[in-house]
Amino acid sequence: MTETDLERKAETRAADRTETPATGVTASRPALGVLAAATATHGTGRDGDIPLPRLPGFVESAFSPLVYEVAARCLTARPRGGTSRSGEAESGEGSRTAVALASLMGDTTTADLASRRVVSGRVHNPLLFMQATANSVLGHLSREFGITGQMFSLSTLDDPVTELLAMADLLLEDPELDRVLVVGVELGGGERWAAVHRELSADHGRPVPDLPASAAVAAAVLLGRPGSGTPITTVPTETYAGESSAAAPHTGSVQGLFDLADAHRHLLRDGDRDETETHAHQ
Repeated sequence: MTETDLERKAETRAADRTETPATGVTASRPALGVLAAATATHGTGRDGDIPLPRLPGFVESAFSPLVYEVAARCLTARPRGGTSRSGEAESGEGSRTAVALASLMGDTTTADLASRRVVSGRVHNPLLFMQATANSVLGHLSREFGITGQMFSLSTLDDPVTELLAMADLLLEDPELDRVLVVGVELGGGERWAAVHRELSADHGRPVPDLPASAAVAAAVLLGRPGSGTPITTVPTETYAGESSAAAPHTGSVQGLFDLADAHRHLLRDGDRDETETHAHQ
């Protein structure tokens, strides 16, 4: 499925919506199976923070190391050519795995550092330019895990988790894909970051994120079609007419992925049950 095909499918779905004035419309999607999930936080001052992982070729910023950390945990938990919990073989080759990464402003730490160097007259560092692009860490993932499926980076003023689940649902209509890894990441930041969030807060009435400047949070969920080996499913919903998801306390929040990862973790911990639990993101 090409990007053009995805755009056409998205346009077709948009044309099929029936919108209710003022309140908007919430359209439910078929369930997605959760195969694996992982979360990581750094520098937030909260319980569970981890030291910043080392990632060759990426310096100064927590963006790419944390994205790689949570993505790698998911992909190693359900490796290519492995077996499901029921013992059945699962097809997880890299060509049958797609990746979608969502971040409101991307790697602002690196972008700001590169800008400060230029303004101060220092020599431009091409490494900073490379890693400031969100797709750079996806390229690193593709090399490490042999992923040749489609890869996307998303930025939205709406709930990014809703967008990620909608993208996964759309991608899994392609019979040549079996899995979609969705990743959400948020960084703290400096004055420019704070100014952007203050402006967004004024426009949308959502609070400014409570993150220290050096903090980062990231979550990843490996999704597939519901069936054996998927102890929890999620029902992606879309909210139209400007409504925000209850799982997004502020613009760009990836809290919904943390909630989904927690639900998956708790279900596995509570006895690795065979039945499937449904988690609605809304």
